[in-house]
Amino acid sequence: MRLKSPRVAVRAILKHQGRLLLVNAYPDGQSALMCAPGGGVETGASLPDNLRREVFEETGLHITVGAPCLVNEFHDPASGFHQVDIYFHCVVDGSAQVDPEWKDKESIVSEWRWVTAAELGNMRHKPDSLRAVAFGDAGAVMYDPLEEIVR
Repeated sequence: MRLKSPRVAVRAILKHQGRLLLVNAYPDGQSALMCAPGGGVETGASLPDNLRREVFEETGLHITVGAPCLVNEFHDPASGFHQVDIYFHCVVDGSAQVDPEWKDKESIVSEWRWVTAAELGNMRHKPDSLRAVAFGDAGAVMYDPLEEIVR
């Protein structure tokens, strides 16, 4: 197996009224795993520009990107896939209501949910450090070491 260069992605720690926005990015509910909105970085655009694009594509929301707060990485040993996610604190510009009719252009996101810290603790989510970075010390920057991918 030939290892590939890691894919770089950006994700939003997007809170509104004490709740964190999560998405299910598995088409047709193939997994119950929830994660922060975001996705792959396109070359030639800054990390914040990529994050604004990804969040809009997945939710229809416009955001302001703040400081980075977490670096997380995961891999699939079987395929050699390796991704590095860079998380940023963000705020919603305008309404935080996700239109229930919104469809991302790739039809990947099947659910959006604003959750409290307690609700997050009772659902499948990645990375494991998501609760600490979203609901813990807002000034802390965390590194979540390489873990095997789950579905």
